[in-house]
Amino acid sequence: MTNAGMTAQTSVRRLEDRRFQAVLEQDFDVLEDLSHKRLVYSHSGGNRDSLEDYVRKLRTGSLRYHRIDHHIEDVLIIDDTALVLGQMEADVTVNGQQKTLNNRYLAVWVQESGAWKFIAYQPTPKKF
Repeated sequence: MTNAGMTAQTSVRRLEDRRFQAVLEQDFDVLEDLSHKRLVYSHSGGNRDSLEDYVRKLRTGSLRYHRIDHHIEDVLIIDDTALVLGQMEADVTVNGQQKTLNNRYLAVWVQESGAWKFIAYQPTPKKF
């Protein structure tokens, strides 16, 4: 892999870490800044949100993350797109109901005007 490819991988890994940190710390301005305006955020239950809907749920508390443990397994850079493959466990409250998530996930980042932006998220629940 070229130095540019390694630099892109490192940058995306750091941004992915920051994204999870922002959600956990309820720093939704940072989350919005990291995200593409056309974000498609899928949930492990199958429902899907736009950036506006996802952030609204977080801001109002109808979706609240209490713990997030995530592990990035790989970052694939293809032109101006980064595919992040990982695992995530989290304790969340969804509409007042506590849940524990145990997912594999795909997060997609695109480079736009020289900056990486989070554009898509797709989790897949792992069987226990």
